[in-house]
Amino acid sequence: MKLLRFGPVGEEKPGILDAEGNVRDLSGKVADFAGAGVSLAALDQIRAIDVNSLPVVANPGRIGSCLASVPNFYCIGLNYAKHAAETGAEPPKEPIIFSKSTSVVSGPNDPVIIPRESLKTDWEVELGVIIGRETLYVSEEDALDHVAGYCTINDVSERAFQIEMGGQWIKGKSAPTFGPIGPWMVTADEVPNPQNLRLSLSLNDEVVQDSNTDDMIFGVAKIVSYMSRFMKLLPGDIIATGTPSGVGMGMKPQRFLRPGDVMELGIEGLGNQRQIAVAAE
Repeated sequence: MKLLRFGPVGEEKPGILDAEGNVRDLSGKVADFAGAGVSLAALDQIRAIDVNSLPVVANPGRIGSCLASVPNFYCIGLNYAKHAAETGAEPPKEPIIFSKSTSVVSGPNDPVIIPRESLKTDWEVELGVIIGRETLYVSEEDALDHVAGYCTINDVSERAFQIEMGGQWIKGKSAPTFGPIGPWMVTADEVPNPQNLRLSLSLNDEVVQDSNTDDMIFGVAKIVSYMSRFMKLLPGDIIATGTPSGVGMGMKPQRFLRPGDVMELGIEGLGNQRQIAVAAE
């Protein structure tokens, strides 16, 4: 299933794509896609609905974030071998885990706001993993059974805030609009191998990131299992699994977002995003 949310900011309705690519309105059947609303049990209930019985949305308009909110927004750092190399970092021996503020979540085509005082706002196309059940001490062999679905993420980052100032990475990752997700949450049954997906990002029509999830140092099953050793993952939690090479920080000379820049990104089977960078007021 491809689940999405459509409508103006703050007024989104849940929907589903039918076999012809039409948006069907699920608002009379489910409350929204967040937390328990994207649990494996909730997804089974949606599967039982006759999609063709739902109203067609002739003009869905704006597509919102595929999740209304997230309990936790986790990220994995330096998880592509070529990205680690372009930053000059040693490949990590264990997954590097950090968080974004949950207030970053925005629609896949909403503007990305460059924060005040920012000099180094950067792009990062990433595979997003959405957790479908409480997950604690799960084995790597069973980890994918705890995944509800996948989505496209732009893990927007302010590198000066992240790296050149004291404290943790979270403050360089958490400005409003720094987490566009969607357009769809694609359920796990439609992604049999998350380690073989092409992902790419273009800046002003120039391809700057073009890779495959097979370059991940730690795959999705390893990440979910590893994280569950230290924390309980909850239904609706989202994990951004790292970005491939081609970020602005790795360019020579470095290149960061300026107002008017256009980012277009996508992941095979998970849909595309398009954002225009704008300056904060």
